[in-house]
Amino acid sequence: MKISLILATVGRSADVGRFVQSLVAQTDRRFELIVVDQNTDHRLAPHIDEAVDAGIELTHVRLERPSSSGARNLGLRHAAGEIVAFPDDDCWYEPDVVATILSRLDQDHSVDGVVAQWVEQAAASPARPTTGVLSLVAWRRFRDGDASAISLFLKTEAVTRLGGFDTAFGLDRWFGGGEETDLLLRVLADGARLVRSPESRVHHHFGSPGAADLKADCRRARTRARGTGGIYAKHGLEPWVIARGLAAPIVKPLAGGNLRSALKGACVALGRLEGYLAWKAGKAT
Repeated sequence: MKISLILATVGRSADVGRFVQSLVAQTDRRFELIVVDQNTDHRLAPHIDEAVDAGIELTHVRLERPSSSGARNLGLRHAAGEIVAFPDDDCWYEPDVVATILSRLDQDHSVDGVVAQWVEQAAASPARPTTGVLSLVAWRRFRDGDASAISLFLKTEAVTRLGGFDTAFGLDRWFGGGEETDLLLRVLADGARLVRSPESRVHHHFGSPGAADLKADCRRARTRARGTGGIYAKHGLEPWVIARGLAAPIVKPLAGGNLRSALKGACVALGRLEGYLAWKAGKAT
């Protein structure tokens, strides 16, 4: 069994080098690295050379028009592993991630995917579940913790059967986020059994201080929130889930007396409403 690590990257170099170094340190080399390079220059050359010199099986492909979902789908077409993962270009792995993921899958062949632990996120949200089997019902209610793309290790066939990522979603799209949540909901709805693996630890900086300019911060939050609103509509989530998702970003900070966060929350709520209405109106097509 082998893992195909699809690294979609644009605009970064040193962070990619850190990720490559974490792969060089892996105790289990049953993986391949597929770099989907969306840069217009050759900034990745030294990191690709480092990986190849270290004996890492590597495929380097280019995508002219940046697209987070499109780049991952391109990587999927080159994937030779039975398992596929989608690390961000600024995350990194602990040395036994590949070993623990493959061990977990070897132990139970009924498992279709493993959710690793995002260390920094788990530390910031200690009440979130870090063990157990993911529940479609809970995920449709946004009640089953977190599973960022960087923590997903899925059977390749389970992803390709569904057509990969929906390119309507992504940081570079009008629906500016939510692509991994959409994929996860579709995989679970297709009957996949996904389990959490707290011993598989991945790293990525968690949270953001936000822009000093409130207007810029709100604009970015509104764009990303459209992805969540699109998910509300695409997956036909229950009205109370949608209502909670529109109200909570405003009500929670107001209850804590944080006016700035409430203003940003209003932008989030607006973005979610826009995304929901746009998807219902057929904007994604």
